[in-house]
Amino acid sequence: MDDVFKALADPTRRQILDSLKSEDGQTLGELESQFPNITRFAVMKHLKILEQSRLVSTHRVGRCKHHYLNAVPIQELADRWISRFAAPWAKGLIDLKDGIEQKAKTSA
Repeated sequence: MDDVFKALADPTRRQILDSLKSEDGQTLGELESQFPNITRFAVMKHLKILEQSRLVSTHRVGRCKHHYLNAVPIQELADRWISRFAAPWAKGLIDLKDGIEQKAKTSA
């Protein structure tokens, strides 16, 4: 689980995951074109870390390697850390927010 936290700690890796979320199955070249400020080698290193943490899976088609988002490790984190500890607090805060917004609507 530490490797997932490490992978998610980097903003570039989170951007790669966001890109794969919007369009799954991208090649290195497609991903690289979205990051003009870093080298191809840097994108490859980020992808390797994401693969090692199981956040990205790959599939070869001929000479092309396609990258796919794997949300399972993120869900495991949510189940372990967010759901168990934060869900009651989050529910209370959402209810409070909804109540305040409803009161503001009726008094306006």
